[in-house]
Amino acid sequence: MNARRAGRPLAVTARPSHALSRRVRIDPSRTGRMRDILEAVADGTLSPEQAEGKLAGYVTTDAGRFDAARKQRRGIPEAILAEGKTTAQLCRLVDAALETTDRALLTRLSETQCEALEAHLADAWPTADAERRSSALRITTPTFEQPSLSARITVVTAGAVDERVADEAHLVCTDAGATVDRIDDIGVAALDRTLDQVERIREADVVIVAAGREGALPTVLAGLVDSPVIGLPVSSGYGHGGDGEAALAGLLQSCTVLSVVNVDAGFVAGAQATLIARTLDMARN
Repeated sequence: MNARRAGRPLAVTARPSHALSRRVRIDPSRTGRMRDILEAVADGTLSPEQAEGKLAGYVTTDAGRFDAARKQRRGIPEAILAEGKTTAQLCRLVDAALETTDRALLTRLSETQCEALEAHLADAWPTADAERRSSALRITTPTFEQPSLSARITVVTAGAVDERVADEAHLVCTDAGATVDRIDDIGVAALDRTLDQVERIREADVVIVAAGREGALPTVLAGLVDSPVIGLPVSSGYGHGGDGEAALAGLLQSCTVLSVVNVDAGFVAGAQATLIARTLDMARN
């Protein structure tokens, strides 16, 4: 169509902008839910932190923001990284987590932090249960509803030095409700002990393998099983390629099919395994 007709400009009719003319619509179901929450705060059955978590999805504290809706949004709850935080900050974040989700997951705790948290829980949350694995800690209140997944995750370590990182992954998988099978100290320095466990590992839906030094064990197992294998490099070893560098490089260059997380990223390995397990659970049920 030509822009001009009979030598005259084509008439253009001005129309109101959609952005200006659009009316804001309020979702009645949301306003009803908001009113219920506000009334619950007013009568004391809901704390301000719980109300904020329900309305905003997170809770603001003087120690930072806690993502109370991550489990619903991502399938994995937020973990509180203890490293670099004061005990006061940790206690405040644990309070926020327990008040809004009835559970708290903490990683990379020092002994001093653990002792301070134990004292705080005894005073503020005397009925809470705590499960500790190395530097990882899981706390639940009596009202926490433990999920259950129809899936089996096997967590394997090459040596005793790798257990602290594997424990973090183990605790994340336990929290998700998966059945966790643990096999320790079957590194390739003595291949017979590796091969002795292959049939047991083949029963798993997902396998997490933690190994330091050259990181050979995840590669070997990934060539022997048909389940997804997640390689977890550990910062053990010394000299050239120490601190997990050789393990990470070896796993990234593996000729077998496996996934790899960062050095000492036990939480990430557990979270990835959990997401796979949840998908399997949904398919089975």
